[in-house]
Amino acid sequence: MAAPAPAVADPKAKEVDCTRMKCVALTFDDGPGKYAGKLLDILKEHDAKATFFLEGQYVKSRPAYVKRMVKEGHAVGNHSYAHPDFTKSTPATIRNEIKKTNDAIKKAAGVEPKLLRPPYGMSDLQVQDIAVEFGMPIILWTGGSRDWESKNEEKIKKQTLSVAKGNSIVLMHDWVKQTVDAMPSIIKTLQRNGYHLVTVDDVIKHEELKPGDVFPLPEGWEQ
Repeated sequence: MAAPAPAVADPKAKEVDCTRMKCVALTFDDGPGKYAGKLLDILKEHDAKATFFLEGQYVKSRPAYVKRMVKEGHAVGNHSYAHPDFTKSTPATIRNEIKKTNDAIKKAAGVEPKLLRPPYGMSDLQVQDIAVEFGMPIILWTGGSRDWESKNEEKIKKQTLSVAKGNSIVLMHDWVKQTVDAMPSIIKTLQRNGYHLVTVDDVIKHEELKPGDVFPLPEGWEQ
């Protein structure tokens, strides 16, 4: 009897090894925003994956988007409940912000996020210690689209492509309409240049991050 064919016949199902392939992780903060549905349509059309660092308050008001993100193979992370600066917050506030968001995401999509991105990317030893309690590494970014600042489609595209390099983690926002409008062109350009658009999990897979670790480390930081 012939052995069954390997389960990799579908190219979409192949695992991407970012140690051997050119990978970019596009990440979207502060959502799910009101344009998340259109963004998910674009990602699906181009067979691209992304990571969404979600705010609990918007998870609660737009749970269907979160469920769809998970169903379509995107990663979801915790970006607090109401976006306070964790470095100016009490430990009780930080714990509450993380827990409420984890609970909201689990209720919406049946999964609990494994990654934390603090609001504004602001972290310190206290934030790291609390991340350890939740078993979560802290994920920042290697470059940003500056979409919140320019809100200009061409500038967003140019800036994103300038920081999208091998194994980069790019900061974007799905509440910026111009970002979503620019996405088909950004994705097509990156894919034409040989990049695989993956989740943060794919990029950090070989980093052996532990809970509380910050990645990538800002310049001048030490773990």
